[in-house]
Amino acid sequence: MTSPAHHLPAGSAADGGPYSLDIGPEQAGWHYSSLRVLTLAPGSTHTFTAGDSEWIVLPLSGGCTVTTDGKPFELHGRASVFEGVSDFAYVPRDAQVTIGTRTGGRFALTGARCERRLPARYGPAPGVPVELRGAGTCSRQVNNFAAAGVFTCDRLIAVEVITPGGNWSSYPPHKHDEEVAGEESRLEEIYYFEIAGAAGLGYQRVSPSRRGGTDVLAEVRTGDAVLIPDGWHGPSIAAPGHDMYYLNVMAGPGSEREWLIRDHPDHAWIRTTWPRQPVDPRLPLRPEGEQGR
Repeated sequence: MTSPAHHLPAGSAADGGPYSLDIGPEQAGWHYSSLRVLTLAPGSTHTFTAGDSEWIVLPLSGGCTVTTDGKPFELHGRASVFEGVSDFAYVPRDAQVTIGTRTGGRFALTGARCERRLPARYGPAPGVPVELRGAGTCSRQVNNFAAAGVFTCDRLIAVEVITPGGNWSSYPPHKHDEEVAGEESRLEEIYYFEIAGAAGLGYQRVSPSRRGGTDVLAEVRTGDAVLIPDGWHGPSIAAPGHDMYYLNVMAGPGSEREWLIRDHPDHAWIRTTWPRQPVDPRLPLRPEGEQGR
């Protein structure tokens, strides 16, 4: 059932250089969304040209300095994606960008082809809205660092989701593959996964919303990505004992930058059960040493 064009296991989309994951519109077969994962050794730097896309540099582990348009942005970062919210830097299209790190680390470059050239900016970690979505075994945490209406971009929308082990997220299944005014926006989407624990795993489902549409049932591990050009996506299932992280990168052709989704009609009713259930007490996820504070 899994299509190799949509499920990219760790390492299968590497560029042979510093990117352990390199997905652009050409590789994905679409028009807007991009994601790169950059791995840097201590004391090293990497320079790239933004081209026709806007980018956000988001630390996954470690910190770095992002320099663009003559402005340096010091990113404190974090130890891992399970160790709290990170600060980030926005890079405009048509810019040259240098990322340098004293300690080494891994950095996500979330991108979208765009028209407007907005100013380079720093996004502080305390300014990232943290949302607890769902309830019971559908509880998850959403770090809305570049959500529509939160941080200004031209087309790029990006958020982080953390699902405690044993829970389901991206549920009920939903889609955003057509423009319906006030109801649904058309957005290409990338899911990038990291799973806690050396043998951690999870599952991702995408079911067709039209004849011949995207159809994926994938076992996902750290470093995997799933491409969603269309279809009902969800659930994302975290195996018991293994918290699941995924980074969502979205962009599309709409005149408004907005995230409008339509729930699968067979499963939308699950939302009505959430007010009667408590949110999973493991959320919000806190860095080691802060549990119970």
